[in-house]
Amino acid sequence: MAYREWGDPSNPNVLICVHGVTRVGDDFDELARHFAGEYRVICPDVVGRGYSDRLRNPAFYVLPQYVSDMVTLLARSGAQSVDWIGTSMGGLIGMGLAALEGNPIRQLVLNDVGPTLNPEAIARIGSYIGQDTQFADFDAGLAYIKAVSASFGPHTDAQWRKLARDVLRQNEDGSWRKHYDLGLAEPFKATTPEMAVAGQAALWAAYDAIRARTLLIRGELSDLLSRETAQEMGRRGPQAQLAEIAGVGHAPTLQDAAQIQLIQDFLSAYGK
Repeated sequence: MAYREWGDPSNPNVLICVHGVTRVGDDFDELARHFAGEYRVICPDVVGRGYSDRLRNPAFYVLPQYVSDMVTLLARSGAQSVDWIGTSMGGLIGMGLAALEGNPIRQLVLNDVGPTLNPEAIARIGSYIGQDTQFADFDAGLAYIKAVSASFGPHTDAQWRKLARDVLRQNEDGSWRKHYDLGLAEPFKATTPEMAVAGQAALWAAYDAIRARTLLIRGELSDLLSRETAQEMGRRGPQAQLAEIAGVGHAPTLQDAAQIQLIQDFLSAYGK
């Protein structure tokens, strides 16, 4: 597993930031710079993405594998306790870890994800993950990333270029490709309605077992996490604090100063 570290490596205050299903740890560069004076910040590329290795069997691109990998990363870090920020898939991984007995997660930030996920949104995401799309030049790749990521909300041209550059890599012939294993789509294709129902029940059981202070960030226009599910998450389990980001769908990119400040305020309130 490839990962990037920010801040003092001896700092006992550790912040783990984990990205969404087709994204990479570089998504958190802006947030990591903000917190690097306060935390040792660790931003991994989940297996199959970015600079991390690809799995021989794509059937293992599933939550239990990701949780197991993060247990190893936490052991390697030597941290006694951590705070966790997870966007979408990264939030589900955090939920899985935070539900384990004796886990080290002290504070948990879930970015636009919960135990009940809209199946139409899952289908939307799954529809483009496995497409072997090649781009003649970077600008063509940029246009594609902007199209499939329109729900991220308004961003500057510079921010869009970074969001694209983080997940595109150039081929030897000058064309560009996605920087992840197209096999990520296999578990999406193999999921039956019965499996989806069982998975949802397991996620709610995990959520109810969480004892960490929890903040749930929801994009106001999210098609993945409904307001009803978010409100239910505020009533049960760790009784997450809920914050909505206006004008944004799935998922807030946490690059905006106001979004970063929202997380800063939550994390800084520990013990108060």
